[in-house]
Formats: sequence, structure tokens, C-alpha cells
Amino acid sequence: MNSFGKKFSFTTFGESHGKAIGCVIDGVPAGLTIDEGFIQAQLDRRKPGQNKFATSRNEGDKVEILSGVFEGQSTGTPIALVIFNENQKSKDYTNIKDIFRPGHADFTYFHKYGLRDYRGGGRSSARETAARVAAGAIAKIMLNELGIEVQSGVCGIGGINTTQYDFDAVKESQIYALDKNKEEEWKETILAAKNSHDSVGGVALVRVKNAPIGLGEPLYYKLDAIFAEAMMGINGVKAVEIGEGMNASSLQGSTNNDSITKEGFVSNHSGGILGGISNGDDIDIKVYFKPTPSIFINQQTVDINNEEHNCALKGRHDPCIAVRGSVVAESMAALVIADMLLLNMSAKMANVKKVFC
Repeated sequence: MNSFGKKFSFTTFGESHGKAIGCVIDGVPAGLTIDEGFIQAQLDRRKPGQNKFATSRNEGDKVEILSGVFEGQSTGTPIALVIFNENQKSKDYTNIKDIFRPGHADFTYFHKYGLRDYRGGGRSSARETAARVAAGAIAKIMLNELGIEVQSGVCGIGGINTTQYDFDAVKESQIYALDKNKEEEWKETILAAKNSHDSVGGVALVRVKNAPIGLGEPLYYKLDAIFAEAMMGINGVKAVEIGEGMNASSLQGSTNNDSITKEGFVSNHSGGILGGISNGDDIDIKVYFKPTPSIFINQQTVDINNEEHNCALKGRHDPCIAVRGSVVAESMAALVIADMLLLNMSAKMANVKKVFC
């Protein structure tokens, strides 16, 4: 499937080394002021080639609006966005045309479809996530109108983690670090992996602020379940935690429960979600990225004929996908919230009467 969402939905298209990538977003309410500069700014946060901590692939990621916007306003019809690829080096992949990269989706895509776009991984490449960020920017524009904020940053690299979260610090950091005291150590860890032709994993934190109570459609479209689906659908993500996450399994109820006062919740072990429904507190999601599978260390593998080979990789790859991946996770969270807001509008008869009576 190449689409996500029910009411506020999007479909992405394109490949890593194709002519372009893009998305079509459906369900955007008419009359939303579409700020093209804001969309471009979001893409600039994710784009490659910005510093030594990311791939050197140099893409401008300039977005063009093809439909759904007239005189700066959404028309209520599908919004199509396109980003033309500019800096492909397909020849870097000719030596692995028939060879599978260990840890990469090359193997499973070939066995599923019986053919393979070996140029950068084709559709399985993280290049596709630029389209998700473009769609997420439209969702954020809508959320901004409602005072809902979605933030993200890196809270762990290579097993070095922090619980100090400063989202203002992220804006000044080359690696979107949430903790200034850990930033240099994280940078050194990334560069050490890069210089040894290896890669390293990391953790991103996404926080949604000011989400109203009531988002989520039990039992089979719960808010936390859809967040998990959205995050696990991002390239390289291997685990997702909401609130206390897996640590909740080691706690007692008296510790894990969030006491309630007339001012609100005393703690936030729930991560802002109870019974699959938002409770009005901050929604906290941790997203765990594996090390980039495309590394420059020789590895044992097989080819499409199941003959053994040595995989010697060329090309340009991120030494830590969690850094730019944090922006993608933030965008997916915005898309989930936008979808849930529109779905929730019909939950009460009073809401329906506000529109039609």
C-alpha cells in the first residue's frame, strides 16, 4: 500500500533514482491558507547534503504544487506536490545490480516482486520520505490553525541516551540534538562510525502538544496503534514506544498510573493516550532507528541466483538515519493527528448539529 490515513490521507509516488518523487494529499479542508515557504522549510530540514553527519547526496528538494491550491488557499480537492530528483548517481550501484545488500530491503523486494530497481533501492529508499515530509507540512499548516504543535529531536545515538529534552536546542543543532550536553558525544559517535565505513543507530522523540481530548477511534483505529503503524512504516524503524513504553512492563500500577487533579494529570506515564484516545496531555513517542544497512565494509551475501558473493558497496549514505529520520517521524505524527481530528468531528451529535443545524 502506498497510501495512509482515512479522512486526511496521502499517497506517495516515485523512486530514489527516478525522475521525481511526490505525493497527493486528499481530505484537506477548503479555505486553508497554504504557505509554500513553510512547506519548503520543512523539506529543508530533511534534505540530504547539509553537513558531514548526513549523506553527501546534494538534492535541493524544491517542491512544486501541481493542484488543489488556488490563490494561496486549499480548494478542498486533492493537493498534488512534486519534488524532482537532481543528483542521482546510478552508476554507483551497477556493481550490486544482482547482489543483495545485507540488512537492506533489496532481498525482500526482489523476492516479493520478482524484479528490482537496484539504483539506490528504488521505492524502498528513504528518498521516498521527502514526500511524507511534504504531506506532513500540509498537515502542520492545519494543526497550526488549531494551536497544536508537533516537535521532534534526537534523544539517543549509538546507545548513548538522554532524558533531558530541550526542543529549542534542536533548532540550533546540526543533528537535531535534544540535549546540548550530549550533542558533541553523539557527533563523535556518528563520525567514528562514518570514518570506519560503518553506521550507527539512534532514537528520535516526537512530542505533540495541545492535542484535544478524544482523538482516536477505538477499538480498531486507536490513536496509539496508528502512531505505531505510522512510525513503523518509516524506513529503518524497528521499535516504537509511547509514554513509559516497554518500561511500563516492569512497574506496578501504583507507579504507572497517572494521578488526576482538577488541574490535570500529575505525571505522564501514559504518554498522553488512554484506551487508544488522547487525554489532553503531551503525546510522547520514541522512535528507534536501526543503523543504516548500506555500509562500506565488505560483507557476505548472495545474488539473485542465490550464489554467494562479497558485497563491496559504493554510493552515498547516511551514517545515522535517526537524525533526518526524526523529521520524518514528526511529519507522520502531524498526519496522524490531522486525520484523527477530522474523524473525531462526527463522534458527537452535537458536533454534527453545529454544522448542519
